[in-house]
Amino acid sequence: MNGILAIYKEKGYTSRDVVNIISKELGTKKVGHTGTLDPLATGVLVLCIGQGLKLVELLTNHDKEYIAKIKLGIETDTLDITGNVLKQENIKNYTKKEVEVILKNFVGKINQEVPKYSAIKVNGKKLYEYARNNIEVDLPTREVEIFDLKLISDVKNNEFYIKCHVSKGTYIRSLVRDIGKELGTCATMTELERTKLGDFELENTYTLDDINSGLYQLSRIEDVLKLPKITVDKDLEKKIRNGQVLKRFFAEDMAMIINKDNKLIAIYQSKNDTQVKPYRMFI
Repeated sequence: MNGILAIYKEKGYTSRDVVNIISKELGTKKVGHTGTLDPLATGVLVLCIGQGLKLVELLTNHDKEYIAKIKLGIETDTLDITGNVLKQENIKNYTKKEVEVILKNFVGKINQEVPKYSAIKVNGKKLYEYARNNIEVDLPTREVEIFDLKLISDVKNNEFYIKCHVSKGTYIRSLVRDIGKELGTCATMTELERTKLGDFELENTYTLDDINSGLYQLSRIEDVLKLPKITVDKDLEKKIRNGQVLKRFFAEDMAMIINKDNKLIAIYQSKNDTQVKPYRMFI
């Protein structure tokens, strides 16, 4: 069993919970996800099955889209409403206009401090391990890109919804915290839904009940990847199956290699201006 499966993750499940459930339902241990969703979050969780696991890196690199609910005037240690409250402030009632002006400041490339409750490693140890043991550590920052950020609701009782299209590695909890800071207060995330990961959208997902009822279909690897398909003859196929570095035979940086039987046998990528090399093999 090989392919890609887009699941609608419900609130309360970890991404690992979903992987374990799908692994049991499909009868295979070869299941992995392409980007963690916290238990609080819902939405698109893309799973790779069998040889589809070879695509995890490619799919993880995709842009993502989220809808998040923000509550101003409260700060927690996890940056979401499930955490321990660190601070609550009596604040004015912010207007829709004030929020919209601030959101514009975040569009583009920004440096973002990662949450202390995250799986990012510092000195070989995950940040949440330091946090759970009350060990202070300097939180790393990294550059991410916010392609689009919009207010999609009214601002009522200092709560509102945003919709954001972001690059890989963007923490929405951190974005919420920083929006609060720009408004001159603190903020926490109370809801989160991932509405899109790459080309996978909410309407294309299956629920866990669908999987349990057999009402699903795996997407083929070659249908998921937006890469050119290069059909090769038997002589070139033999060289590819042996994992040889070859003289460049396609112009793009990466391509799927298809044999005469219309089967995916490999993904090749550029090595230099004149050569290509194996990226993933499917044999």
